[in-house]
Amino acid sequence: MDRAARKVISDAGFGRNFTHRLGHGIGLDGHEPPYLVEGNEVHLEPGMVFTLEPGVYQTGKFGVRIEDDCLMTENGVEVLSHRPSKL
Repeated sequence: MDRAARKVISDAGFGRNFTHRLGHGIGLDGHEPPYLVEGNEVHLEPGMVFTLEPGVYQTGKFGVRIEDDCLMTENGVEVLSHRPSKL
């Protein structure tokens, strides 16, 4: 997932500004494993809750990160957060 998100952001011209991981698990802690980052081989299992929150940061100018909270189910991913897709 991290690789796919990085490709989209890179293709849009912001690749060098995506300096953080894609997401992380949510449980008893707000930020916990699994960390969704290139090289992490952990497979998301049904029942796991995690974030997808790609961030783009332009040093000295701006930063933006929009988070979706997701649940892995037997049938795929269910997005738990519902917000407008326009800023």
